[in-house]
Amino acid sequence: MTSLQDFEAKTISGADQRLGDYLGKVVLVVNTASKCGFTPQFTGLEKLHEDFKAEGLVVLGFPCDQFANQEFADDAETAQFCQLNYGVTFPMFAKIDVNGKQAHPLFTWLRSEQGGVLGDAIKWNFTKFLINREGQVVKRFAPTVEPAEIEADIRALL
Repeated sequence: MTSLQDFEAKTISGADQRLGDYLGKVVLVVNTASKCGFTPQFTGLEKLHEDFKAEGLVVLGFPCDQFANQEFADDAETAQFCQLNYGVTFPMFAKIDVNGKQAHPLFTWLRSEQGGVLGDAIKWNFTKFLINREGQVVKRFAPTVEPAEIEADIRALL
């Protein structure tokens, strides 16, 4: 059975990160964008991260430029933007694709585990996937779902 531990990703600073290092934690994976109408959700995502990290939550941000080119070309610029404008301290990763032939394997798996209303493709930035401590996907949230609305689901897994 596939789980979060089966994947690796590059951090936003270019280091290889085994996602298995997050086993034992509740993980919220989000495809992000710096120039999107939903970008202010970084504030709520950071609040969730800060409020629940001591209990075992980690938010993982994956910048994506597949939706109306709403991400910077340079990962360093994305990192600076997120930190300066939203105080992001949760782990951010290098820009990836979430759909199509070049989709990162993590997102191919996430989509197969929790399809959306109109199939498994991710429709826009800030789609969120909640993963339990065992590395299994338990829920998918649409971009319009604010981070605060996920709090009860996170608490249930913590």
